[in-house]
Amino acid sequence: MAEEGRRKSVKRKDSGVNLDTLGLEVGNRPPQALDVEEAVLGALLIEPNSVDDAMGELTPACFYSEKHRIIFDAMSTLVKEHAALDLLSVSQKLRDNGKLDEVGGTVFLVHLSQKVGAAAHIEYYIRILKQKCIQRELITASYHILKSSYDESINVDLLIDDAQTKIFSAIQNNVKRDVQEIGSVINDALDELQKLQGKTGLSGVPSGFASLDKITQGWQPSDLIILAARPSMGKTAFVLNLARNAAVDFNVPVAIFSLEMPSIQLAKRMMVSETKLNADKFKGGEKIEKWEWKQLDIQLKRLVKAPIYIDDTPSLPIMEFRSKVKRLVNQKGVRLVVVDYLQLMQGPAELRGMREQEVAAISRMLKATAKELNVPIIALSQLSRQAENRQGGNRRPQLSDLRESGSIEQDADMVVFIHRFDYQGLSENADDIGRTQIIIAKHRNGAIADVDMKFRADEVRFVDLTDTVYAQADNVGVDSAMNSDDAASSQASVPYAPMPDAYDAYPPDEGFGGGGFV
Repeated sequence: MAEEGRRKSVKRKDSGVNLDTLGLEVGNRPPQALDVEEAVLGALLIEPNSVDDAMGELTPACFYSEKHRIIFDAMSTLVKEHAALDLLSVSQKLRDNGKLDEVGGTVFLVHLSQKVGAAAHIEYYIRILKQKCIQRELITASYHILKSSYDESINVDLLIDDAQTKIFSAIQNNVKRDVQEIGSVINDALDELQKLQGKTGLSGVPSGFASLDKITQGWQPSDLIILAARPSMGKTAFVLNLARNAAVDFNVPVAIFSLEMPSIQLAKRMMVSETKLNADKFKGGEKIEKWEWKQLDIQLKRLVKAPIYIDDTPSLPIMEFRSKVKRLVNQKGVRLVVVDYLQLMQGPAELRGMREQEVAAISRMLKATAKELNVPIIALSQLSRQAENRQGGNRRPQLSDLRESGSIEQDADMVVFIHRFDYQGLSENADDIGRTQIIIAKHRNGAIADVDMKFRADEVRFVDLTDTVYAQADNVGVDSAMNSDDAASSQASVPYAPMPDAYDAYPPDEGFGGGGFV
């Protein structure tokens, strides 16, 4: 802790920011509470019970006076050495460091120890010092931001990223979450469990795919979900299906951060899935007929009104992403965030050029954001080539295939792979075209499993394999078979159905779902 304080002290000197001078320039005195600083140091000298509280919460940077910082630094060193704190030990440590005269000698330490009664209010004093420290850190950060903003040579994107980083660091370095007793945590868990008893359906954000939702119970709040596959496997198509199902069928606000594809291309993909018109018509390869324009007008009404928010900023810095997500959650009520894709984000500026560490920092920040805002984040990720070169096992992807950083696997609450058999050249007949497995390879709070699906390339959407069988039966004119007792028993064998209110709101004949209800 003392070492950390020294680093902060050096950083303050290196930055060239003199808070006293800066305060005079703007006509204000830098935030400080010298009497409180003396009271805390005095309490540490005379009351052993105060030591743990102070050392766990304070750093030398929390003291404005240079003398007080030096004394607290010496105290921190003694605590690390498991030595007692008193007048003799502190004065000896300062003498060994050559700092005793600089702080005012033993006389000043005696003066501090005479702050009678300070120990009784140590928690209150600590809170005051932390507040003053945050104010000073914000002033210093603001000064740097102001100074950099006048520098024409600095790229604006880097300026914004640096500004957000400095402000965020100033807050995080001084704000700690209180320890909670297990009893209060269990009571909160019981309250949440009680609320769930009155609800039917899923506990998280629905995916719209019955087989997948049965395993996950929806995308759970605060979870980081990594969706990974090799290029052209359909990662973007699948995640757009997830976003569309949540927003259109269940009216869940969704934010999509597309770093790879412009927003208009995403919109076209979603239009293809919604209308089921051939994708070539949206590329200009085929002419759209008059009746198809009418179909477009009718079927796009729900999609147009859906609470979907798209940001297509390329090379989005992670801190800018964090700020935008906070704003969307607070202002738009967003409950699901999609990132396409993780490797295209920019990590902290100081880690540029160290790719593995940069990706690790990005994944940690994604998880921290999901936890802080209590929303699930689905981040797409690339797989390494070793998945394609693997012999045997149908070239099934593994957790070790995650590209560029093992920390992605560690930070993720769930890792999902898309495994296309036709893409891998593993299809044996025409029925295997589009055959796909959604592989849940890691599930921190649930079971791992494989979910069979079908990818309809001409509609840019995935459907549950069971639903595809029914759709094929309709196409060959066996509607009457679906009404027979055998068909009814077959329908009953489907292990899961979406939330009941979804059926009431969106009957199947009105286009319920990229989840396969066609």
